[in-house]
Amino acid sequence: MTETELYKNLGVLTRDKERWEENIPGVVSMLEHNSVKIKAKALWLLGEMGLAFPEAIGGSVAALASFIGSPEPILRGCFRHVEPYWESLFRLADDTEASVRLAFIWASENIATNTPDPYHDRLPFFAKLLNDSDDRVRMEAPEMFRVLGRRRPEFVKPYVEKLRTLAETDPNRVVRIHCQGAIKATTN
Repeated sequence: MTETELYKNLGVLTRDKERWEENIPGVVSMLEHNSVKIKAKALWLLGEMGLAFPEAIGGSVAALASFIGSPEPILRGCFRHVEPYWESLFRLADDTEASVRLAFIWASENIATNTPDPYHDRLPFFAKLLNDSDDRVRMEAPEMFRVLGRRRPEFVKPYVEKLRTLAETDPNRVVRIHCQGAIKATTN
């Protein structure tokens, strides 16, 4: 099958959501394709499939995450590609499932690494997660402040006292360490 035909087939599959779950393994195999265009389309489609079938995509997360270090910008992802979905991402900050809130933080960290500016007015979402009922969420929330503290310390400075208080008083050792890392990244 030619690259054009394969790309067209992925486009047809994109619109045929009834076939997504059964086709996840085939789309994952496209990550090995020689064409950057095919890999990029497969990555995007797997992201969409993962929203609909998170359990079915779970075994492929490592393969998807491996593209973060790709020399190809389109395979690493850029804000332009996620921008249409960015606003809706924030509804996940209040999800009833801790694993979803955790995934929200991880996705935000990845986006903010290369595109910190859109997060300027969004830090209250992460400040709230510093007090989450789930330890894993509380352990990861300070990492968003660390990521932004390195890139835009002025965004994080209003939260340094809250981070300092948690660094000194939180019962979870990892939360304390991550808060200290966020403060250090912001004040260096």
